[in-house]
Amino acid sequence: MANIQHVEGQDKGKVLIYTLSTCSWCKKTKRLLKDLKVAYDYIDVDLEDMEEQDRLELIIMKFNPRASFPTIVINDTESINGYKPREIKERFK
Repeated sequence: MANIQHVEGQDKGKVLIYTLSTCSWCKKTKRLLKDLKVAYDYIDVDLEDMEEQDRLELIIMKFNPRASFPTIVINDTESINGYKPREIKERFK
């Protein structure tokens, strides 16, 4: 089971970000969502054990075939892949 962290904010739907703990784009994405006061959950995939990383990668690839980071999954139906401030601001305004 993945170690999911929660950040408080306004409910804008189910928002889950797959990140790497060392990724500067992931940190910028989290900071932007926090600035926008969006509640979200995140998983630092690289801090999970190898078995869990493999499982998470399969989930990420459903939304982002390149399995790049960050991958924001919204309501289990749509995603924003990569640090895209304009797209993120538009989606959560």
